[in-house]
Amino acid sequence: MELSMQLEGVLFYKATPLQKRTLCALLKVKEPELEEAVTALQNRLSGSGTRVVVTDTEVELVTAPELDELIESVRKDELKRDIGKAGAETLAIILYRGPLSRAEIDRIRGVNSSYILRNLMTRGLIERTESTKQSNQYAVTTTLLRHMGVTSRTELSGYTDTMNALDAYERARNEETART
Repeated sequence: MELSMQLEGVLFYKATPLQKRTLCALLKVKEPELEEAVTALQNRLSGSGTRVVVTDTEVELVTAPELDELIESVRKDELKRDIGKAGAETLAIILYRGPLSRAEIDRIRGVNSSYILRNLMTRGLIERTESTKQSNQYAVTTTLLRHMGVTSRTELSGYTDTMNALDAYERARNEETART
């Protein structure tokens, strides 16, 4: 498969800016090859609804600037809607277990959470935080805590009991996995 297609797939899946060195490692190429793939992808996407933004250190797949008005109207429409069951579930996971990477959230939920995470970030309920790992972490915002009437997540009703139950579940699951 063509390297520019692999690059596009990774950027689409990650839905976040990626370090060039991370992309080189993922795609098993050197930086000059990556640069060629980025240029090929930029050329292929020119005139389409997505573009590739490149800085000295990062690469990201974004919507085309010509779509700003449309994207803004879609964003506003999303904000009018309830966050739904999937949003509440994801928010609870981050609230009790965060900060977590998207991969960890996906593992817990069993489905891809990109759309939900973007929706929660747009609403100001969660934020991306810097991480020493290769991926971003997601954490709740002070706005959410303030809205919930607490200054720390440890003040949430039943926090200790919930965390103890989650820890017990994780231990049991890990023991079961180790046996199989």
